[in-house]
Amino acid sequence: MTDFSERVEQVSISGIREVFEAAGEDAINLGLGQPDFPTPEHARQAAVEAIEEGKADAYTSNKGTRELREAISAKHDRDNGFSVPPENLVATAGGSEALHLAIEAHVDAGEEVVFPDPGFVSYDALTHIAGGTPKPVALREDLTLDPAAVEEAITDDTAAFIVNSPANPTGAVQSEEDVREFARIADEHDVLCISDEVYEHIVFDGEHRSPMTYAESDNVVVVNACSKTYSMTGWRLGWVAGSERRIERMLRVHQYVQACASAPAQFAAEAALSGPQDPVDEMVAAFEERRDVLLDGFSDMGLDCPTPKGAFYAMPKVPDGWVDEVLDRGVVVVPGEAFGDHGEGYARISYATDMGTLKEAIEVMREATNATL
Repeated sequence: MTDFSERVEQVSISGIREVFEAAGEDAINLGLGQPDFPTPEHARQAAVEAIEEGKADAYTSNKGTRELREAISAKHDRDNGFSVPPENLVATAGGSEALHLAIEAHVDAGEEVVFPDPGFVSYDALTHIAGGTPKPVALREDLTLDPAAVEEAITDDTAAFIVNSPANPTGAVQSEEDVREFARIADEHDVLCISDEVYEHIVFDGEHRSPMTYAESDNVVVVNACSKTYSMTGWRLGWVAGSERRIERMLRVHQYVQACASAPAQFAAEAALSGPQDPVDEMVAAFEERRDVLLDGFSDMGLDCPTPKGAFYAMPKVPDGWVDEVLDRGVVVVPGEAFGDHGEGYARISYATDMGTLKEAIEVMREATNATL
């Protein structure tokens, strides 16, 4: 009788989804990692025009259209301080597929992947799916990832370590000094650094830096997407950047599991990356205003929360029973342990919702806090 693979048996449905399913239909959703802004009009229109002109009817190159990859290459030159030629890019079905390609192409059975805990739920799951061994590393008190802890966790069996800045679920932004250290670790230990930069433009304090800027070897692969920056989560368009040899191996996986990213989405992404960036600035300003209101609310109700410097998440320390109390009152939040063992005692709050709804949710959280403290 055909049974299930050990790899898939080690992966369960995300704790985030479990919370969603348990919530009522009228609940306020502060668990969703999705901007509440429309996709920029010029990006939408580019997809419409491509469809109407028949440009989106056929497969594109496995790597993506030349024009999209040129736009991504120009974006890295413009925003990140490093250059990646169009040949060294693969357009993917969102950042999720890009992460899958990076891990699948570099991790052998039993090899370790080091990643932050609490950290994005896919890191653990995709490591299992690749047959690897997850090796979570606890964060500092300010919820940033300590390069020294990463270096200490590396062994002869380590295939890769993952850096995520700005981070999901914490909103933490790594310092330039930290990022330089991550690049050094990748170089000196000859181990791959997978840099998840999906939230790179949503920064309120400090500045986003990429390990690829500082690495002296090709031991950094960058994962990115249009999903958060341009409010294009439904378009499913991301990319992975790396050296020629690393891209060639990741392309081997991509061509069989995906063939190519959605053609209409590629045209939309090209326009989003190349066109006016005003919608991004407006969105980031709104997120920062919401963050400040949320932090004031936490302070008033006596909850300690490290100040998130980017993304659109906050991760306060919460008393026992707090998450259930909030859920019972009709507000969806995600328990910290959904993101790893070291997330216990925290909750992840997404403020990717309008200000009126956020203020309503804060009052509900205040009631839950009063009931549990």
